Amino acid sequence: MKLNYKIIFHFLGLLLLFNGGFMLLSALVSFLYKDGVTFQISMAGLATLLSGVIAMVLTKDHNKEMNKREGYIVVSFGWVIMSLSGALPYVFTDSIPNFTNAFFETISGYTTTGASILNDIEAVPKGVLFWRSLTHWIGGMGIIVLAIAILPLLGIGGMQLFAAEAPGPSADKLHPRITDTAKRLWLIYFGYTAAETLLLT
Repeated sequence: MKLNYKIIFHFLGLLLLFNGGFMLLSALVSFLYKDGVTFQISMAGLATLLSGVIAMVLTKDHNKEMNKREGYIVVSFGWVIMSLSGALPYVFTDSIPNFTNAFFETISGYTTTGASILNDIEAVPKGVLFWRSLTHWIGGMGIIVLAIAILPLLGIGGMQLFAAEAPGPSADKLHPRITDTAKRLWLIYFGYTAAETLLLT
């Protein structure tokens, strides 16, 4: 069976849009704290957004059928693409000038391992610190699961992606529709986050 390359790149473009949007949110935090790196984080976010838009525009006439093989490819390369682009705020702000170290820090966030090459994490600018925390927050649920929640807007089924992303031997659904499952999971995750934020303030 021939691979549907267009849907793979289309979905990777969608992930880049997510990543770029979260970077711009970090730029807003940087602006509010006036930490001096708002422009650099914004440039990282805009570069990531532009890459995502280009990928999606060039593959807009894709076949919307996705099988398991394409699902595994999207998940595998999705994490790599997210981590590569996610390293840009560190590099652009010189918080972690070495790209290899920045890439490691980003993967640490998206996999929620907590490992860091930073000796004094609190010393980095607030916007970058927020970005680092945000990668851990996103990794707690999974960017692929977040994307699945909006797949109906693209007319794409998400079961193959969910099966590729879910840990363990099975991907039993909590709800008959996989996109509804993803939405409910993220709703619970947002609820826990909001509750903890209120309790800590």
